[in-house]
Amino acid sequence: MITTDAEAQRRILNRLRRARGQLDAVIAAVEDGRPCRDVVTQLSAVSSALDRAGFAIVSTAMKDCLADPESAAAEEGLTTDELEKLFMMLA
Repeated sequence: MITTDAEAQRRILNRLRRARGQLDAVIAAVEDGRPCRDVVTQLSAVSSALDRAGFAIVSTAMKDCLADPESAAAEEGLTTDELEKLFMMLA
């Protein structure tokens, strides 16, 4: 489980859904033979949306672990070192 915080989970899901919509736009642009500039612009938006979702997930897990050592993130065995590695994977 990513988080027990319903609001944080809602925000993360919204970011992921937005990224999915942007990816659909990239696929449609390629299928329609749209100009390179349009495709790359949309692809950049997808990448940014996914990065923001990833940072939100790691950030929420960090907050959960710090606030409550018995949180969902802690129960998954996520240590601060592992959270740092996950964070750096997104950098």
